[in-house]
Amino acid sequence: MFDHIDGFREECAVFGIWNHEEASRMTYLSLYAMQHRGQESAGIVTLDGNEHLIHKGLGLVGDVFSEDELKRLRGRAGIGHCRYSTTGQNLLANAQPLNAELVRGPVAIAHNGNIVNHKSLKAKLRAEGAIFQATSDTEIILHLLSKNQNLPIIDALKHALPTVEGAFSFVILTQKKLIALRDPWGFRPLSIGKLEGGWVVASETCAFDLIGAEYVRDVEPGEIVWMDDDGLNSTFYAKNEKKAQCVFEHVYFARPDSKVFGLSVYESRRNLGKILAREMPVEADLVIPVPDSGVPAAIGYSQESGIPFEFGIIRNHYVGRTFIQPSQGIRDFGVKIKLNPQSEVLRGKRVIVIDDSLVRGTTSKKIINLIRGAGAKEIHFRIASPPTVNPCYYGVDTPQKDQLIAAHRTQKEIQDYVGADSLGYLSMNGLYQSVNGNSQKFCAACFGEKYPTVID
Repeated sequence: MFDHIDGFREECAVFGIWNHEEASRMTYLSLYAMQHRGQESAGIVTLDGNEHLIHKGLGLVGDVFSEDELKRLRGRAGIGHCRYSTTGQNLLANAQPLNAELVRGPVAIAHNGNIVNHKSLKAKLRAEGAIFQATSDTEIILHLLSKNQNLPIIDALKHALPTVEGAFSFVILTQKKLIALRDPWGFRPLSIGKLEGGWVVASETCAFDLIGAEYVRDVEPGEIVWMDDDGLNSTFYAKNEKKAQCVFEHVYFARPDSKVFGLSVYESRRNLGKILAREMPVEADLVIPVPDSGVPAAIGYSQESGIPFEFGIIRNHYVGRTFIQPSQGIRDFGVKIKLNPQSEVLRGKRVIVIDDSLVRGTTSKKIINLIRGAGAKEIHFRIASPPTVNPCYYGVDTPQKDQLIAAHRTQKEIQDYVGADSLGYLSMNGLYQSVNGNSQKFCAACFGEKYPTVID
């Protein structure tokens, strides 16, 4: 799914580090590794003695932080965040981490996910006198903590969190602790690692690889983990028998070199392609991916089918999100500047095109037109996930249901719309097989399964 406008947008990334002399730099590098999860804003808070130092801004990690800022962010502990807004506008006030001065001292928080009952919680807190500075749902947690300032912070969290519904992986920095926790369903990933005698937590393990940290384990759903001068500690505030880990992490969101929910993302995506080849075979000369997210699935499809793999489309990796099109009259210009079909590879060939998902369909239509224009004889479009028919309310910015093409068109109508000679989707059973076959561990509401929680 190449075009951010056409499909699901990324979520957010969180990172935390405890007891490392280069805390701000390690946080910066880790956010860099997870930049794919959010490109609207970035921020870092460090703990210097009893004081929190903070810097955040709108834009990419590399643009927000300078060498001078990283030097200013002193301390041996810190948390960081890069954001794609799913609740609240893209304003500096919503950039995270959010921080507040409470009676017990400074608290900073960073969040990946979406609190689905945030409207009712915010209304209740406002009625009790709370004043909100931003429009994101994350600020609710600070207000809930402030209501229980007589309790130690772990107890305050245990008291507050049962009132919060939805998807949340939090990292929290106080004067004495780095805290990491996940909601009882486990929607969003969060992993623990060790680094030179200190501790780190991150949304994806690719951050550990960059900074040389050793993966230890995941934070469990419903678990609160904290790192302090006594080491690693843990408690549970809730437990669900069934999990609802976001299966789309393995379809598209996570970096392929990460381990998410205990599984290799690359292996999952290659499995998607292998199973797709068994479920939706077709005679062809080439298998090509829509780069970059379709590559592992296309490799799997090629390996399983025996049809040669080629890069029939080359992606320009140096196009920023703010690229300005010279005029509305140049049809398909936005796709052409990002993707270029190789006519030498495609001309006269029967081509299987593999993409990770099909959401609105507008970009897929343009890509198929480009491949057809490059001389492909036949184009067989294969999607390495089931039809996307529902929006996500758990920390992913998705189109509304009436904008999801599979929610209101038949498969044949979609095939005709995008201009393919055939169209095939992965089945739900095939999707679950690719992630070790356990449907009880995953949320697939976007593919038509039941939403795990009540949506406010």
